[in-house]
Amino acid sequence: MAARSNRLIAEASPYLLQHAHNPVDWYPWGEEALARAKAEDKPILLSIGYAACHWCHVMERESFENEEIAALMNERFVNVKVDREERPDLDQIYQLVVQLMGRSGGWPLTVFLTPDQRPFFAGTYFPPADKFGMPGFGKIVTAVHEAYKTRRGEVETQAQELAQEIGRIGRIPRASGEPDAGFLAQVADKLYKRTDEVNGGFGKRPKFPNTMNLDVLLVRGALEGDGKSRLAVKLALDKMAQGGIWDHLRGGFHRYSTDEKWLVPHFEKMLYDNALLLRLYVDGYRVFGAPEYAAVARELVTYLKAEMEAPEGGFYASQDADSEGQEGKFFVFSPAEVDEALGEKGARAEFVKAYFGVTPGGNFEHSGNTVLSRAKTVEQAAAAAGFAVEDGLVALAEAKQTMLAYREKRIRPFLDDKVLASWNGLMISALADAGRALNEPQWVEMAEKAFLRVEKHLIQQGRVGRFIKGDIVKGEIGFLDDQAYIANAAIDLFEATHQPRYLDIAGAVVDRMIEFHWDKVEGGFYYTPSDGERLITRTKDAFDQAAPSGLSMAALACVRLGELVDEKYKEAGETQAKRLAGAAIDNPFAFGKLVSVLDRLIRGTVDVVIVGRVDSPQTKALVDTAFQAYLPHRNVVVVDPENAELTRAPILTNGKPAQNEPVAYVCRGRTCSAPVRSAAELMDLLRSE
Repeated sequence: MAARSNRLIAEASPYLLQHAHNPVDWYPWGEEALARAKAEDKPILLSIGYAACHWCHVMERESFENEEIAALMNERFVNVKVDREERPDLDQIYQLVVQLMGRSGGWPLTVFLTPDQRPFFAGTYFPPADKFGMPGFGKIVTAVHEAYKTRRGEVETQAQELAQEIGRIGRIPRASGEPDAGFLAQVADKLYKRTDEVNGGFGKRPKFPNTMNLDVLLVRGALEGDGKSRLAVKLALDKMAQGGIWDHLRGGFHRYSTDEKWLVPHFEKMLYDNALLLRLYVDGYRVFGAPEYAAVARELVTYLKAEMEAPEGGFYASQDADSEGQEGKFFVFSPAEVDEALGEKGARAEFVKAYFGVTPGGNFEHSGNTVLSRAKTVEQAAAAAGFAVEDGLVALAEAKQTMLAYREKRIRPFLDDKVLASWNGLMISALADAGRALNEPQWVEMAEKAFLRVEKHLIQQGRVGRFIKGDIVKGEIGFLDDQAYIANAAIDLFEATHQPRYLDIAGAVVDRMIEFHWDKVEGGFYYTPSDGERLITRTKDAFDQAAPSGLSMAALACVRLGELVDEKYKEAGETQAKRLAGAAIDNPFAFGKLVSVLDRLIRGTVDVVIVGRVDSPQTKALVDTAFQAYLPHRNVVVVDPENAELTRAPILTNGKPAQNEPVAYVCRGRTCSAPVRSAAELMDLLRSE
């Protein structure tokens, strides 16, 4: 008998397709569902999640595949499933409901709406029956239905109050405060107080990378000589690379750690985390010169090429935490499995188990399995196993390959193969920067290939769409993060390749972004475009989440274009950034990316203008040097005196004459150095802050 299906079967989103055979009569978000709710005066049960979400899978198995609960849902509600990665605008709005009701947000998000989309009750995961101190989902469904039918006045009042409060919160936060020369020290000190001085990172458990805030501390430490900020970043980089949040066999970072030691992760792998951490580890290498940070970057890109790159270009969204219905099963090892993978039980196997911390008791949910970490150094592991230290590095490299091959035979976690414009923008930027910094030209080529696919399918007349799934384009008009991330990616590719077309694309995207997202009354950028779908409110994406806020990235794109092409762009970016300065001073943890933009405006940029033939080895050496230095607020431009078409940055390139050989000018503010000819001279100039 053919499997039954609901309306989600026609969708492109892998997350929605995961629910296409539930007995729940799911609708995708759209006019059909909304019209039915109004016609039948039924409340909407809105469920939001994403394909790699562990607890989303749990709730599906327990409740949405439960015939009895599904029957209650179908009888009493219009049931709507939303992929938060496809419709982040809906997720932004309705996450606020849970927070307003005094609970933590997260996924799966469960919200009950009136037919006109106003929320009146919300939660996240609910068990099927009373458990963990939470009411069962069947009981929730019944109680909400009864309230809607018998206490309609209370429901309407609650819905109206929540909708009004969401509209208020969704606007730009107001706070007083003007950034000055001491701004970075002020906010970095607040961030430092939240660091974990033992295990690195911020706070206790669960522990997220919080990359944007580590970026702030790195700028403070490297440019202003603050030793405690430097050490805080180094400790975080070391501990994350040693812990189980890092995949020690394939490479790549899991989403977050469930403990304070970075040991046991939540196993999903997200493209945005790996993009942000790739750039952070390359910056760590620039500042500290630690070869292990460059090694992390190289292994991360190896993982990216092996598992996350689409053959036609672009990068997939995420990999699941679960396989065979169990979280982490794909990644963990028992002692017997290590022996089996290595084909022996001798000193070599004991050395490998000691290094990775594999013990009979394990460290994962009392299962006897172990999340691999760098539990001991090579020397310590060799001593524990009676293994020769000189053989340790060779044995370890061989063991990683053997164990990886063994792991590859397992049933793999689900791959969400959407190519999201915004997250691809982050990875394109990271690869362009890292490829130049570590002299890996193939990485820049990967970035260009990804950008070409996004450009072909998702950029139309300067407007960036949301995602591609195969040949299907979803969301022809994307959101603010799509525009802003892609604009910055184009500028990064311009720096890395010297090709002016990328700067032209960035200008076109920012022009449309200002046209359709700018608030003409109060200033600043809306998350949704002016010609987008009308929802209960129009929010402004001010706060960093796991990725930088669209608003901060929009401001950055404007500021960068203003520095390179036309100062009219800088005005919009500066206006947006300064409107949030007071909020960033009050709560820098929520505004890490915005803090970086404000520091750029206060401190100014280091502009490196290289004049010479693009194909000259001497020009390449100067460009490589510019990328090898730690310059968090930089512009790198190449002027080829034999090809005027390559020049698209008149603000920086005017008045930089060619010499009889390639030269570099270093400008800070309005003051430029005399031309230098050697890479060593250039590096000395770049380090002379």
